[in-house]
Amino acid sequence: MSASRTVRRIAATALAAGSVVAAAAMPASADSGHGHGHGHGYGHGRHESYSTVVLGDIQYNSPGRDDWSNRSLNREWVEVTNTGRRAVDLDGWTLSDREGNRYRFDDLRLPGHATVRVHTGRGYDTRRDVYQGSWDYIWGNYADKATLRDDHGRTVDTQSWGYRR
Repeated sequence: MSASRTVRRIAATALAAGSVVAAAAMPASADSGHGHGHGHGYGHGRHESYSTVVLGDIQYNSPGRDDWSNRSLNREWVEVTNTGRRAVDLDGWTLSDREGNRYRFDDLRLPGHATVRVHTGRGYDTRRDVYQGSWDYIWGNYADKATLRDDHGRTVDTQSWGYRR
């Protein structure tokens, strides 16, 4: 075996070993956002994200009686936060639940260290609040999962609550 071939084989073995070590250091599940089911349906969790944009707090159980009014629907929301210094263009990003309900961000640039709140009901979008336009509640009170994906469909962050993980 030639010396260069031996060097390549040793380098490949070292890279493979490094990958195993890196994989072992990663969390067992990419779904590490454990929402805390406080009695009033409000959660937040840890995040493992390649992006500076992460899911923030989630109000998955609208306070008060579920009367399907627009006010009640808009008291159910998910926060999306840019933890970085640079603005991020969220155009084409999506926020979805386990049931397949999906909100697509349209023409929204999220400044650094800023948060936008995605409400379930109807309203007029601003820099801080956007509306899914739903006539029904989206986020499950007992168990659900919020998933944020970038404009290429890659999962950026997730957050789960309840018993179904």
